[in-house]
Amino acid sequence: MNLGIRPPLHLPASVEVHAYADAAAAAQALADAVADGLRRALAERPQASLMLSGGRSPIPFLQCLSQLPLEWARVQVGLVDDRWVEPGHADSNERLLREHLLRHQAASAQLIPLKTDEPTPEQGLAQAEQRVAQMPLPFDVLVLGVGDDGHTASLFPCAAETPAAMQSSQLLAATHPQTAPHARITLTFPALMAARALFVAIGGAGKRDVVEHAVAEVPPLPIGAVLLQRTGDPVQLYWSP
Repeated sequence: MNLGIRPPLHLPASVEVHAYADAAAAAQALADAVADGLRRALAERPQASLMLSGGRSPIPFLQCLSQLPLEWARVQVGLVDDRWVEPGHADSNERLLREHLLRHQAASAQLIPLKTDEPTPEQGLAQAEQRVAQMPLPFDVLVLGVGDDGHTASLFPCAAETPAAMQSSQLLAATHPQTAPHARITLTFPALMAARALFVAIGGAGKRDVVEHAVAEVPPLPIGAVLLQRTGDPVQLYWSP
């Protein structure tokens, strides 16, 4: 949808930008596109996998998606990352999905949590990796957000573990960002880049500027690497002012 709004600049052909007049329209459009991707996957395979991001900004999108009809009982839902906190904690992405997605039409979807009972993400990594490895791979649909520092998932530029996680052959990594609370568990860069359909959702001029900066940095910031290094189907970037 071309609204005459300046989208992020300097993006390669591996990115398609979808601009909408407001956040509500962008959330609904993203939900419709994600649901279409899941329906296509379910037409070809017995189960589909959907990997989602947390935080506050995805809530309208999750609420829209929860209302859309599809065979949710055949969908396994996971997280691209989570904070290493109890599932009932206010900062838990698992809690976010339970409250805003797994209801209405989507109540029958199967949630695959990342958090285990181990005290640290390093100690819980093997069990979490085993859970995620049992999902349909590569992931059918994956949705990313963008942090103000150019991080995506929990691949933070400031985390000592991020360079290894950008090249790891594993599905998951533990990270300890210096600029955000809580230890984290996250999909590695290769794991998220392998997704069949990859979406990025941002809102506001500030996030647009973050994306422009992320792709211009040398080396690019994590979200910039996502946009620059995607092969196969383009990244679908949804943006509203």
